[in-house]
Amino acid sequence: MGLTIQDMLITSENQYQMKMIAGAKGWSNSISWVLMIEDTAILNNFSGKELAVTTGLGFDTTEKQINLAKRLVEKHAAGLIINTGEYVLEIPKELKVFCDENDLPLIEVPWEIYLADMIKDLSVRIFLEETADDQIANALIKAIEYPDNQEDYRKELLPYYDVDGEFQLVLFTSEGLDTMDTVERRKLSYRLQIYTENLTHNGNFFYYDSDFVLMMNDVSRKDFDEIVSGMLERTHRRMPEIQIFCGAGSKVQDISQLHISYKRAKAAVTRAMKQKERYVKFDEMGLYRLLYMVDDTKLLQEMSDTPLKPLIEYDNKHNSNYVETLELYLKHNGSIQAVAEETFTHRNTIIYRISNIKKLLNTELDSAEDKMKYQMALYIRNMS
Repeated sequence: MGLTIQDMLITSENQYQMKMIAGAKGWSNSISWVLMIEDTAILNNFSGKELAVTTGLGFDTTEKQINLAKRLVEKHAAGLIINTGEYVLEIPKELKVFCDENDLPLIEVPWEIYLADMIKDLSVRIFLEETADDQIANALIKAIEYPDNQEDYRKELLPYYDVDGEFQLVLFTSEGLDTMDTVERRKLSYRLQIYTENLTHNGNFFYYDSDFVLMMNDVSRKDFDEIVSGMLERTHRRMPEIQIFCGAGSKVQDISQLHISYKRAKAAVTRAMKQKERYVKFDEMGLYRLLYMVDDTKLLQEMSDTPLKPLIEYDNKHNSNYVETLELYLKHNGSIQAVAEETFTHRNTIIYRISNIKKLLNTELDSAEDKMKYQMALYIRNMS
């Protein structure tokens, strides 16, 4: 996940006398770049994940500092470092409260520290971490595309992950993601990574085949759900104009099985996108787990259209809803009363419709095989 706030503090806390004083929940924020900022004009160039550093020259009042923090949150920045001792003698309580409320890491560095050296050092670390991240992402893609060629990815991933351990993938997408230009897609990627809290080096985030992919290694089910749900909640709150759809694959054992989790996550995110559901877990999709894993779309269409053709034609001609009635009839295991209650329709009307449906289909719908054929057809129909 690149160089994070936590990494920076671990490696540079003593050297640059860093002290994190607020926004501790943003500890896993990854940093794309370090920028010196003394006025808000430069914020127009922020793409996300930037770490802002200021001496406070242009932010010498509490009001200006809080305004800066608000803009950084809006721009999805990784955090804020304030060089105290000259223009800012003491960081105000109001700023700390704001940063805590918005999970924006606020770090204090004393005036004696030479900021140019610190920024240069951190920039080199960021570059090295991003290079490693790219290599990891390429190795993970090899594991997805060519799982049998373990020599191509296993040794490369061994220094970073428990390759014999558990892996689980989550895919994120939105309308038009695959047609975005590179800059816009990178901005969205940075924002999503900022919203991914409590995950650092046991995960990786990358773009692949029209989706953003989040890989997690040896993460408990509870933590997995909290990370994904929290990310989606923060995305909805801070980017309401963009609808993100998410699909979670199954947990698998060993890196060689990563492709299985990917294919299942792809099925889940496809269903989420089609049904306009924010978060779909493959393991909770029921029969749709099987249907969404079928690559032969022509076969699925035939299995849906052929059995239901008489009802579809009748509905189109008479503006009726026999397909919907059949679906409810099978859903309620043949209970006329249950269908009547759900549709607020007289029982005799339902009896009449079911009788016509049986005639059109030339079946009494009394065998398990017949019911399964039509249930399957309706399931497939609901996939689109």
